[in-house]
Amino acid sequence: MQEYYFTELANGIRAIHKEMNYTKIVHVGIMLDIGSRDEDPEKQGIAHFWEHMAFKGTQKRRSFHIINRLESLGGELNAYTTKEKICFYASVLDIHIEKAIELLVDITFHSLFPEKQIEKERQVILEEMSMYQDTPEDAIMDDFDELVFSAHPLGRNILGTEASVKNIKKEDFLKFVKTHLDFERIVFSCVGNISEKKIHRLIKKYFDHLIPRNSLRNRLFFSDYQPKQEEQRREISQVHYLMGLPAYNLHAPERIPFYLLTNILGGPGMNSRLNLNLREKHGFVYGVEAQFSSYIDTGLFSIGFATDPVNFKRSKSLINQELNKLKQIRMGARQLHVAKEQLKGQLAMSEENNNALMLMMAKSLLDLNKIPSLDHIFKKIDEVSPEIIQDIAQKTLQLDQMSSLTFLPHSDF
Repeated sequence: MQEYYFTELANGIRAIHKEMNYTKIVHVGIMLDIGSRDEDPEKQGIAHFWEHMAFKGTQKRRSFHIINRLESLGGELNAYTTKEKICFYASVLDIHIEKAIELLVDITFHSLFPEKQIEKERQVILEEMSMYQDTPEDAIMDDFDELVFSAHPLGRNILGTEASVKNIKKEDFLKFVKTHLDFERIVFSCVGNISEKKIHRLIKKYFDHLIPRNSLRNRLFFSDYQPKQEEQRREISQVHYLMGLPAYNLHAPERIPFYLLTNILGGPGMNSRLNLNLREKHGFVYGVEAQFSSYIDTGLFSIGFATDPVNFKRSKSLINQELNKLKQIRMGARQLHVAKEQLKGQLAMSEENNNALMLMMAKSLLDLNKIPSLDHIFKKIDEVSPEIIQDIAQKTLQLDQMSSLTFLPHSDF
């Protein structure tokens, strides 16, 4: 059996499938290379609004029929929007795969954007925005993007602003779809107990007839970063803090070594350096995390935590100490070997999640034009030396280049 089944249709849409013969569940998705960074400033939030509106009516279905189509079969229908992607996806019993594919094609390509539904969903999104603002750990991440990327589209909130969301109309959706939908930047992805012959037939049946669309989109690449520090007063009891700076893009050869460095510093493991120091040794935080995300032209590295105001300055000092250690003290070969094995185990376990695997396949095909195997990624991880880790740390973890955002309680401390 081939690892993947791949085909490219005459209209430009690509499809990727991985057969898994041990499961009764199939995961399918349509991923578009369109995101919030592609919006006009005055229409900020329209990509995410489109994601919502896809469920609100098509040429042959009303909202109820869309949400009930797979739910009544025990399946799930969902979607999400990021800075660079919109994805509609579903999970169902394998016997219902055709229903899932047909529905995904319908909501992706045949939405009508009914005006009454636009008004209803506008209120839903405004409530979603309020919910995020009431959650400081979410709000600080959105505000930090704006701080680091400034006026660049990557700095815009995916949800939009209250003013922009209130101003979006039906003709704006139609224009946005017409301007940005490009069949050569669309991938259909599938993981499940479906034969190559059957998935080929279904792809031809539901995608082949679609009339191709092309766009002349030209994404503005990010440049001219300037570090900034900002403080905000909020109705909170803890201090919430985020620090970071732009990092490596999707195609940079340093991306995997830097991802390993980030995992060592503040990955999900309880044995990360930051967690051992700030939580286990001093008890200053419930959790502290380092994150690294890559885009086509840049990336973002950040460290975030929340703590009691009396422990805030000490927590920042401990983080700076850990950053300096990575720059000044070269890791031992045994220490780095353990870190590599931990990361490889985490990646392998994430691939056990078939829905996450389906989404990863689509994103990799769009971003990299290939799907790197685990063995290939493991090889790249194994090639990282202590000298590479130290060199990258010295080049990137510059404290004077870090931006920071602090949410402070209203009461002084």
